[in-house]
Amino acid sequence: MRTIALLGGMSWESTVLYYQQINEGVKTRLGGLHSAKIVLHSVDFHEIEVLQHQGDWAAAGKALATAARSLQAAGGDFLVICTNTMHKVVPEIAAAIDMPILHIADATAAAIKAQGLQTVGLLGTQFTMEQAFYKDRLMEQHGLSVLVPEAGDRATIHRIIYDELCLGKISPASRQEYLTIINRLKAAGAEGIIAGCTEITLLIQQADLSIPLLDTTALHAAAAVDLALKE
Repeated sequence: MRTIALLGGMSWESTVLYYQQINEGVKTRLGGLHSAKIVLHSVDFHEIEVLQHQGDWAAAGKALATAARSLQAAGGDFLVICTNTMHKVVPEIAAAIDMPILHIADATAAAIKAQGLQTVGLLGTQFTMEQAFYKDRLMEQHGLSVLVPEAGDRATIHRIIYDELCLGKISPASRQEYLTIINRLKAAGAEGIIAGCTEITLLIQQADLSIPLLDTTALHAAAAVDLALKE
């Protein structure tokens, strides 16, 4: 079994889901008392969040690259970055380490195509919805069509992530706001919805939607199990 290097803490609430789902996946596959071989570096999200909103992605990338090097030194065989947004700095992290990175967008794209979907709506932080690093990978490397909400809806999604979900606050009113936005994306042609922030599934689940919900946390964790157990 390969050792999974988890780079987490962004936020810790979603990193808990990674740890749980990866271990459950290994136990399901191997049975008995098996669990995953994991090394974890959990950052102080406050420090990263400040750099995000200052637009200092170089400093954020340097911080995560340093953390990734520590995971490699601790025996990690491949890296799982437990957040969608910070995949923006994958090039900086990749340049600092020798182990491969399991990209969350690739795991998500594989699931989208496996379900026969072509056009998907993308929810996430404003950075993920508005910048090229995520949606362009889905479109250019995987041939998918990606819809994002209008500007006001993007601001609402972003605010709820940082002001509520990252603090562990779950609001029925915010759930309804998300569902209203999702219905607008569905009306625009979305065949499925990417929960492109690892906190979003704390608020909405598949039972809330009439179209497929792509849970990036679960998909990324499952892909990590596959790679860890691959012959």
